Amino acid sequence: MKLVVGMGCQRGCDVHTLLALFDAALIEGGIERHRVSALASIDHKQEEPGLLALAALLNLPLQCFNAEQLAIYADRLSHQSDVAFAHTGCYGIAESAALALAEDLANAPARLLITRQKTAQATFALACAG
Repeated sequence: MKLVVGMGCQRGCDVHTLLALFDAALIEGGIERHRVSALASIDHKQEEPGLLALAALLNLPLQCFNAEQLAIYADRLSHQSDVAFAHTGCYGIAESAALALAEDLANAPARLLITRQKTAQATFALACAG
């Protein structure tokens, strides 16, 4: 079973903020960090220093998707954000990206194991497939 974390963040969000959310959400979900196989986000964030640092720190690949690829998951999100849509063209980055990458990696339908977790600067979601 592939476990994938989707993350969204404000521009300039630092790696410590992202790691704190990542670890807190996994602990709350009862999932060990080493079980996560990849990180996902939207293509606007593919050069975001905090996300790149998080991927490096956790030794995980970071896969980014464009808004069209993420928009197809809108009806499967636990929360649809009009703010996210206004900025990116999709209603939720963390959940959509997690679902998209989990399905890509497993070539099977994915589901959310941990729905959107949010701090002031970042969002987290965990999806699994296979």
